[in-house]
Amino acid sequence: MTTNDYLQIALFLGVLLLLVKPLGSYMACVFSDAPNRVTRLGAGVERVLYRVCGIHPEEDMGWKQYTWAMLAFNLLGLLAVYALQRLQLWLPLNPAHMAAVSPDSAMNTAISFATNTNWQGYGGESTMSYLTQMLGLAVQNFLSAATGIAVLIAVIRGFVRRSSAGLGNFWVDLTRSTLYVLVPLSLLLTLVLVSQGVVQNFKPYAEVPVLQTTHYTETVKDAAGHATTHEVPVTTQTLPMGPAASQIAIKQLGTNGGGFFSVNSAHPFENPTPLSNFFEVLAILLIPAALCYTFGKMVGDRRQGWALLAAMLVIFVPLLLVCTGAEQAGNPLLHGLGVDQHASALQAGGNMEGKETRFGIVNSTIWATATTAASNGSVNAMHDSFTPIGGLVPMWLIQLGEVIFGGVGSGLYGMLAFAVVAVFIAGLMVGRTPEYLGKKIEAHEMKMASIAVLIPCALVVIGTAIAVMVPAGFGSVANPGAHGFSEMLYAVSSASNNNGSAFGGLSVNTPFWNVLLGICMFLARYPLIVAMLAMAGSLAAKRSVPPSAGTLPTHTPLFVTLLACVVIVIGALTFLPALALGPIVESLLGH
Repeated sequence: MTTNDYLQIALFLGVLLLLVKPLGSYMACVFSDAPNRVTRLGAGVERVLYRVCGIHPEEDMGWKQYTWAMLAFNLLGLLAVYALQRLQLWLPLNPAHMAAVSPDSAMNTAISFATNTNWQGYGGESTMSYLTQMLGLAVQNFLSAATGIAVLIAVIRGFVRRSSAGLGNFWVDLTRSTLYVLVPLSLLLTLVLVSQGVVQNFKPYAEVPVLQTTHYTETVKDAAGHATTHEVPVTTQTLPMGPAASQIAIKQLGTNGGGFFSVNSAHPFENPTPLSNFFEVLAILLIPAALCYTFGKMVGDRRQGWALLAAMLVIFVPLLLVCTGAEQAGNPLLHGLGVDQHASALQAGGNMEGKETRFGIVNSTIWATATTAASNGSVNAMHDSFTPIGGLVPMWLIQLGEVIFGGVGSGLYGMLAFAVVAVFIAGLMVGRTPEYLGKKIEAHEMKMASIAVLIPCALVVIGTAIAVMVPAGFGSVANPGAHGFSEMLYAVSSASNNNGSAFGGLSVNTPFWNVLLGICMFLARYPLIVAMLAMAGSLAAKRSVPPSAGTLPTHTPLFVTLLACVVIVIGALTFLPALALGPIVESLLGH
């Protein structure tokens, strides 16, 4: 790695950590039960929304009522996105006359955006109308992210409240997440992106002349079936347009990740400059990192939030350095061929395959690591072209359960499930009933936490096994051998952890893959949420347990280390055999 690599990584992490406290404190005010300056500022708008929608904001929902409200709302959103795709041919704001999306692809995309996964088996500029992009996909970017934040706040209340049957009001939490957090930040980021050249318009696609005419070979068959070829000149190029900046802002801030264009944030109309790249990748981790401070402030001990953030960084930073180092070292297949892959004044060095020259290696690896540590899935480089070890890092970060920052809300409540497991293990070591934040962790809480931790793991291994055994699964792989297996493993891992990024090299817009990944995305989101809300409901009903000499402090470096080890060990034990068949053996063969 070069000095420039270290400086850029330090700048990114430094800016991120500087923003954690102010944004985290602001969000704690947003979700506070007591009136404050933040909520008083938007109180009028809130009251209008509640009155129009028939919501009773004073109602305190139990965990079952909270869960049913969340599920019903998300199901309606899923059906709306499906209907928009199927009907877009006859709807307005379709200047390119996009056809109706096929049923299996529409189903997959609807589940994808409702679950905050944003897996895309289609090309945005060749499939979706402007109306579908805005009213369907962009709206779900807001609402799926707001759902994750709302569930997290309910889980936090489970730890905070004593002998209570309620976890708050889902509709209030959803409204405040959108109104006070996601909309203002998205407006600000949209303005920044437009200033950098990201497109934001309703113009039809533009036909422009190319600077240099090129040719391609076209094969034509006559009535007798005889094929002839001839050269066809290419004198124009079609440039896609559309309201991209507004969707890109929320796709990053809401850890959604769905690109307006097919190649996502590698496209110059989505991410034109190094400055736009910095703000977009910063937006991926901004809210998930700040929510750690929000958690600490809401439970009355900021050290608890810093401890969770530290556990995330303990895993994230070393893996970021490994990924960057692997890519900067270059393609191992070229080491023995005399190819100069060293960084110098004349070249970036390293493995630049699949990366944009305007970003270089370090900005590509920061993005790849951040987007898979968080439940984002957007890309500015093709992970399929990374070196075996460079590609292993983002894949394993997904497989760790999307708790290293993770999705907005969902990452932190996933990490809290691991924290419950960690204190339970510590309790077994010292022979005491485990406690976390003044609540006893008993059989019910452990069952719910175990379900939340194990569901994604089970979906990955079962889904990948099905894919490699069924011809419709492995028949979509373009690359044979270990790399082809890595592509399938990555795709199922991405769907089963609500990430949404892809290795590439895998034709997934088929009925088999659309159905398989759709099922994985659905089961990776909602059963896990139900388990976490059930755990929160049980915790809220309990009384507080005063700390004693046998209580494990959960804000110390010891607990940070224990929590990080639990996350790593579960991820390693579950996926090491599969990784050995994919990127690990590919790396060994390359050497």
